[in-house]
Amino acid sequence: MKKSPTERCPCGSNAHYPNCCGQQIDKEIPAPTAEQLMRSRYSAYTRNNSDYLLKTWHESTRPASLDLTQQPQPEWLGLKVCRTEGGDKNHTTGEVEFIARYKAEEITQVIFEVSRFIKEEGRWYYVDGTLSQPSQNTLCPCGSGKKFKRCCGK
Repeated sequence: MKKSPTERCPCGSNAHYPNCCGQQIDKEIPAPTAEQLMRSRYSAYTRNNSDYLLKTWHESTRPASLDLTQQPQPEWLGLKVCRTEGGDKNHTTGEVEFIARYKAEEITQVIFEVSRFIKEEGRWYYVDGTLSQPSQNTLCPCGSGKKFKRCCGK
């Protein structure tokens, strides 16, 4: 799916896609950090790019295939990175906690996950993630200080 070179990156960085996740997805430049790999994987989901997702999934947990053609297609609404741990040039492992919002069949849904990454031979790979669902009246994990239902749970 080709987009305009001035299109903002879906990962929420506010950069133009070709200068952000397009570097990893289209130009196949390795992500410099676990967070950037997670952001590019989110962008790949918004573009239904299962090839990129499989290439960046660690072989120990990678599924044989990934079907992103379910109907109706989700409308991805945004990504918020809550926390990162490790995952930079000084580490070989990392965690990224994030909230991804999407709409499916007119219902807004939230994915709240802590993803684990590993760096091998200079490349970051997604290993797995732990999903959870904050309750509506708890503080939002994004750090805004608001209740989840008034923040990322909208």
